[in-house]
Amino acid sequence: MPFEKMTMSDGAEIEVYRATPAGERRGGLVLIQEIFGVTEHIQELCDGYAADGYEVLAPALYDREHPGFRASYDGPGLERAIELARKLHPFELSMEDTKTCVDALKAKGPVFITGYCYGGSVAFLAACRIEGIAASSGYYGSLIKNYPTEHPRCPTILHFGRFDTGIPITDVDAVEEAQPDVTVYVYEAGHGFNSDRRKDYHDQSAVLARERTLALFRQNGG
Repeated sequence: MPFEKMTMSDGAEIEVYRATPAGERRGGLVLIQEIFGVTEHIQELCDGYAADGYEVLAPALYDREHPGFRASYDGPGLERAIELARKLHPFELSMEDTKTCVDALKAKGPVFITGYCYGGSVAFLAACRIEGIAASSGYYGSLIKNYPTEHPRCPTILHFGRFDTGIPITDVDAVEEAQPDVTVYVYEAGHGFNSDRRKDYHDQSAVLARERTLALFRQNGG
């Protein structure tokens, strides 16, 4: 099964979705979930990157608080996801779990990171704080603006939707101003445009953002 248990820095065992390339391995990739958990959508993203040659680890960040959490995008699932992300699960613990996954891959070659929504913020801060990351691609991370004095130590790109009601374009502008070495892409789309399960899915933006992400990885050893 693609899910396996991995011991984290605090001794907790959490599930990690692992996808392995069928052909030549181009590198490792840590893929960080939305607030909704390692859903079928996140698993499909992992499988897609594996098909492109990456060994992918996607940690189930909320396993300590809610094992096996994989929520829908509305109703009680959304409410629980927000509660986990904002109240119950420490953000710094997500950073530690990300580091554990990076460390598990880096002996084999370059390690990259990408993340979506909640994971987009994690991917950005991982580029700032965690050694051993070759490049980072973060999607619509709302917390990035809160860290204007932290700067990535590896090539980093960020993706935002112009019509994202949760991340106003003024916040995107602030991120661009604070991060002159980061390439910020703005798409004619809303929040969650990469997910075909969400109402704001925008196929053209999703395809283009993925192409840019893969190009970044390949320019940096992948």
